[in-house]
Amino acid sequence: MKPTATRLLIAALALATSSCGLLPDKSPDQEPSPFGPTGIPPELRSSGPAGTPVTPGGNVANQPLPLNITPDSDIHFTDPDNPDASLPELSTLLAAPKRGPWEESETIAKQRASQQGKPLLIWFTDSARSPMCKALSAELFSTPEFEKWASEKLVRLRVDSNYRVTDPKLSMDERTNRETDLRRYATALKIRYKVLGQPFLILLSPDGSVLGRYRGYKRGEADFKWGLIKHGEAVFAGQREEWRKGLEKKGYREWSDKQGRKTFAKLTSYHQGTLILIQPDGTRARTSEDKLSDADRKWIADQKKLRGIE
Repeated sequence: MKPTATRLLIAALALATSSCGLLPDKSPDQEPSPFGPTGIPPELRSSGPAGTPVTPGGNVANQPLPLNITPDSDIHFTDPDNPDASLPELSTLLAAPKRGPWEESETIAKQRASQQGKPLLIWFTDSARSPMCKALSAELFSTPEFEKWASEKLVRLRVDSNYRVTDPKLSMDERTNRETDLRRYATALKIRYKVLGQPFLILLSPDGSVLGRYRGYKRGEADFKWGLIKHGEAVFAGQREEWRKGLEKKGYREWSDKQGRKTFAKLTSYHQGTLILIQPDGTRARTSEDKLSDADRKWIADQKKLRGIE
């Protein structure tokens, strides 16, 4: 007996639905996922522990304390597969040696500006061939008055197109290679900051925004040039409190060690006396509770009490 028109229509609809993937494939011979039942590749899974079940209505002892956790989008990991593998000690960052009033590394200078909440003054110079660069140094930057003011108000970075390496421990070839690297570094920074001529000064806020760009110098205008820098610093001073308050709302606060060295950072992890802090520029560091100031240890104790954690 031939199938009726109704049966043919039902069969056709079933076949079309199955071919479009609307019906699940329940074949017993289906190949299992190579990534296990979750179907998630290992490199995309969370690297942390799965966690310990918590009894409803109570806390589990010895669990990490989630104090003001920073979103992952705000953290810049050096090694995304193991972000805590090589975190520097906070004491090492705070004790970073300072070569002189002017830093030579942009990375270190920016870290200091972020840690201390100060503007960064970048001085592009040619100490060997520019008479006006020499005049600016002699008439302003080398004076005791400017040094006293700048040490309190600014972080300074000098980018010299003709930096000379004088380390006696290096061979002549090593010194030459080092000087070549420094010149390339200076050239790259001039391109990045769009420097036109030398001397050239740029004043940046800790978040990298430009407070002022000051081109050139004439003999005898030290007070005028200093006034421009002071104005830029004063502009940031008016913004500093707003800048800090904005970060404090996100959980940032000032931390200090037993030597009184300070940093402005946020606690991202606390477990059995070990803390991981992140600074506004994304720098992360590890420290232990017993290395912190009395005020910081009291703050941690208060946070534990608020959460009912022993």
